[in-house]
Amino acid sequence: MHVQANFDPANPVGETEWLDQVASQPQSRGFPHAIVAYANLADPGVERVLEGHARFARVRGIRQVLNRHPNPKLNRADRDYLADENWQRNVGLLRGFGMSFDVQVYYQQMPAVAVLARRYPDIQFILDHAGMPAERDAPAMVGWRRGMRLLADTPNVAVKLCGYGMLDTRWTTDSIAPFVLEPISAFGAKRCMFASNFPVDKLMANYDRLWNAYSAITARFSAADRHSLFYETAERIYRI
Repeated sequence: MHVQANFDPANPVGETEWLDQVASQPQSRGFPHAIVAYANLADPGVERVLEGHARFARVRGIRQVLNRHPNPKLNRADRDYLADENWQRNVGLLRGFGMSFDVQVYYQQMPAVAVLARRYPDIQFILDHAGMPAERDAPAMVGWRRGMRLLADTPNVAVKLCGYGMLDTRWTTDSIAPFVLEPISAFGAKRCMFASNFPVDKLMANYDRLWNAYSAITARFSAADRHSLFYETAERIYRI
């Protein structure tokens, strides 16, 4: 599963085209089997971009990074797209292409995401990076937990458990455990999926260490729940 990596924001379909070529090579064994592409849903011509992505059978959805924060250093989007009615309307275009929407936000933005997801109950939303718990003080943790529960009450939202190294470069299995277990408690295993966030998180840990941490944290889970977390949820949500 490949999630957009800012290949060239001015040519978002170029990333999809390149990935499709990579997957077509015999040595790739079909990888990536599915693609979450990029589109700026505020762009007046975004429908043509979606049409371009839709030409490739591996495309499953769209991601546009939305992170806005009171601390400008934590901003990852150039403006508050969630407050833009035109952008919100364009999210609805995804329905016509059968595409999901990967949403990357901080806890302060989760109420707006819940409103958007309820506006489009027939679009699958995937909350990235366990809701980006970038702040770890007591008020922030309360806000993150409240936001996660709010989104868990929205049936068409699932959550991807990954990106822990971005937020804690010295993470350990114990330090990330609450940020794995609490989303699972809120959403249930059938709406949670593990992911790697590689190559970004490769800067903080190797692949084996990350997946062994997930395995250790969920060691006492049932076989069915572990199957959902490690395989089935991602296969179902992304139609792999």
